[in-house]
Amino acid sequence: MNTTPVSPRPPGDGRTAVLAAFTAGFIDTVGFVGLFGLFTAHVTGNFVLIGAAIVTHHSGIVAKLLALPVFITAVAVTSLLIRRGRDNPRLAMGYVLFGQAMLLMAFMAAGLLLGPFRNGDQPAAILTGMIGVVAMAVQNAAARLLFSHMSPTTVMTGNVTQIVIDVVDLLHGPSAEARARVGKMLPPVAAFALGAIGGGLGFVALGFWAVAIAVLAVFATLLTLIPFDLARAARDGRHG
Repeated sequence: MNTTPVSPRPPGDGRTAVLAAFTAGFIDTVGFVGLFGLFTAHVTGNFVLIGAAIVTHHSGIVAKLLALPVFITAVAVTSLLIRRGRDNPRLAMGYVLFGQAMLLMAFMAAGLLLGPFRNGDQPAAILTGMIGVVAMAVQNAAARLLFSHMSPTTVMTGNVTQIVIDVVDLLHGPSAEARARVGKMLPPVAAFALGAIGGGLGFVALGFWAVAIAVLAVFATLLTLIPFDLARAARDGRHG
């Protein structure tokens, strides 16, 4: 898969990365707490939970087994749709973010209408979880194809590793490159952590209604693209 960015880098990158990371942390935690340990964004983490479920006889193993093929399918479909919009990458970004927001609303609606869930093996719980997985697969695909100039926003292990390496380098001497990377990666890591905490507390207080907070974050991400589009339109008008 070609992960070369297909769009010019907008000035709102920092805000976009923070909002996307917050969304990923929030939804991953809502899924984990509300759907018996299902990861919706960090889907490979479900492999560990499958092993744990086998030896501890916990429910939810079917959803965890389905999460990866559903995730792969959703990433493939999203990739094909993004490639069809390569001639207008800014429009593709808008469609992808709007689509993710709609999927998160469907995730919230399924949780509210089909829950509460008694265990993770209920068909209704599995269906709800897969909608969440698809929503986060869209974000993962967009992160690689449309926002690849930003630091990753769905899995933080690589970011944290790079931050530690760069901090060690900085302790040995000044490095503009290392300082820039830390400045780029640290805010999304903090936002992901904040989203995870918010997702846990939000679900306890509001149940699946808490997903509305993540929906608002996605729409806020969409709004970060508008100033760039307006600035580009004004610039094109001056040059026209």
